[in-house]
Amino acid sequence: MKMQKALQQLGKMQARMEKVQEELAGKTVTATAGGGAVTLEISGALEMKKVTLDPETLEDREMLEDLLLAAFNEAIRKAQELSAQEMAKAAGDLKIPGLPGGLF
Repeated sequence: MKMQKALQQLGKMQARMEKVQEELAGKTVTATAGGGAVTLEISGALEMKKVTLDPETLEDREMLEDLLLAAFNEAIRKAQELSAQEMAKAAGDLKIPGLPGGLF
């Protein structure tokens, strides 16, 4: 009986997580570098949506590359954080023996 209930809970959690993944694709996070010289927008599904560059950054290729790298890494971190938070909400209080806490 306990196993059947656990399987039902897992099925519900899986459905919630699939819904969250769909919702994440529609959410975005924004990251900037160089005091706003570079702004990137990325979806919760880790898809780049928008890149905005201050025209002055185009004059220094090396600086632009560094700023893009910094902004991209920050955007990825933020999107992963958003995903982890949303997945944790979907998982709720489900405790599965053998799986570490904070899995998501």
